[in-house]
Amino acid sequence: QPVRAAVLGATGYAGREVLTLLARHPRVRVTALMSSGRDGKKAFPIEQSHLSLRGRFAVPCGALDLEDLATAEPEVVFLATPHETSHDIVPPLLAAGIRIVDLSGAYRLKDATAYARWYGFAHEAAEALAEAVYGLPELAGPAIAKARLVANPGCYATSAILALAPLLKSGWVDVARGIIADSKSGASGAGRSPSDKLHFAEVNENCRAYGLFHHRHVPEMLQALQLDAESFTFSPHLLPITRGILSTVYVRLARPAEREEVENLFTQFYAPAPLVRVYTGGALPEISAVANTPYADLGFALDAASGRLIIISALDNLGKGAASQAIQNMNLMFGFPQETGLL
Repeated sequence: QPVRAAVLGATGYAGREVLTLLARHPRVRVTALMSSGRDGKKAFPIEQSHLSLRGRFAVPCGALDLEDLATAEPEVVFLATPHETSHDIVPPLLAAGIRIVDLSGAYRLKDATAYARWYGFAHEAAEALAEAVYGLPELAGPAIAKARLVANPGCYATSAILALAPLLKSGWVDVARGIIADSKSGASGAGRSPSDKLHFAEVNENCRAYGLFHHRHVPEMLQALQLDAESFTFSPHLLPITRGILSTVYVRLARPAEREEVENLFTQFYAPAPLVRVYTGGALPEISAVANTPYADLGFALDAASGRLIIISALDNLGKGAASQAIQNMNLMFGFPQETGLL
């Protein structure tokens, strides 16, 4: 029998991407669609929000209502909802025996006191937060497989963590000399809610930095990589494209190394990871190669004489940075090959 799935927050960009992937997933049947911004409004066909989904789902999209959700009997719920909404509804969903993949940031950070600073709300779901598994499949596959609640990583965080994990876990980085992750993202990363800074005339033919020292993906990067804030600098930028992230990550090596050694480190580390592609022979990733795919692509350039290493990480912020990673996590939770429905 297919897994019964519900998508809450179905009218946003991440919700659309989750639905697009679930529509072709051979082991899943969608039994409920809900939107957190439609209180009191009648249910409607999902194509009214996303034309690309016309004819794909018979179930209408209604307002977020946990009693209505219970009648759909989902085994797993995807939360593409605002952080505060996810925070509030995860505990009752867990109590109902439903497994959860949360695409918001509500359960990514283990320190409950950090949410007031980074997300602007007080975290009061201590038991659920303690149970949550940070859902980066390449680093936490076995834990994800057993989890009831998976906190899907942020898009920037996924890009930077995948670039740095092999090096840091092997002790190859001179952390004391600092690490810089300079990232650029398409406009869909800001979500679907309108904003003056996201008007076409503001984004087109432009590139700007934002959130310097204050971006909420920083604490999850530090947590996952076990770094302190003084050794890590993150600079996000907005590109005039719809989707995609390119991160340029700068480190100093703690030991002499040649290109082949770095290449072997990355290829061996990600050999079991079907959705991470490591470039060899000096080739470097590009956004166009990962847009509309579930892949994260990694490449690098090394100046062996000085020990300077630059890692290039590319992914689709709506794919590996959000929806396809959520599906990847669900696959692990239900014992499917992690690329099921994605390739």
